[in-house]
Amino acid sequence: MIRPHFAALLLAAAAISAPAAAQLAGTSALSGMDSRAPIDVDADRIEVLDQQNQAIFSGNVRVRQASLTLEANRIKIAYSRPAKGDPVIQRLDADGKVKLTTPSERATARFAIYDVDKRILTLIGDVVLTRGTSNARGNRLVINLANGRTTLDGSSSSGQPGTRVTGRFAVPEKR
Repeated sequence: MIRPHFAALLLAAAAISAPAAAQLAGTSALSGMDSRAPIDVDADRIEVLDQQNQAIFSGNVRVRQASLTLEANRIKIAYSRPAKGDPVIQRLDADGKVKLTTPSERATARFAIYDVDKRILTLIGDVVLTRGTSNARGNRLVINLANGRTTLDGSSSSGQPGTRVTGRFAVPEKR
């Protein structure tokens, strides 16, 4: 989730040292992720609202796609139903103890929206993004899976003044 572009932005803004920059500038596990890979879902309960083209999963919900795992208390899935074929997932709305995990990063938030069509994943509310022992905090994290751009904002989604983006980055010992 921390992309090289994001790491460079954080490094410039925070003016952190070169050794810390080297630690964050590595390739993210989402870099080159196949966002067209199948989406697997498991949960304690499912409610299907077929006329509304929605399915609501609740209780220990886990969604997996390629190297990405999204967990939450509840995830609503909106889908389309082509004339022929299976339903096609368009969007996932997650709320309650949201956790996003890849092999090298993790993020937590209050809510998440995954626009499958646009290939954009947004985490909102008390976002904490962690890679190794480094972390960044803000209010809204947007990950564009199509172009690899990641942005962390401190302001609230309503445009009202919010928190600032903060970070703590590990500095390796020199040998």
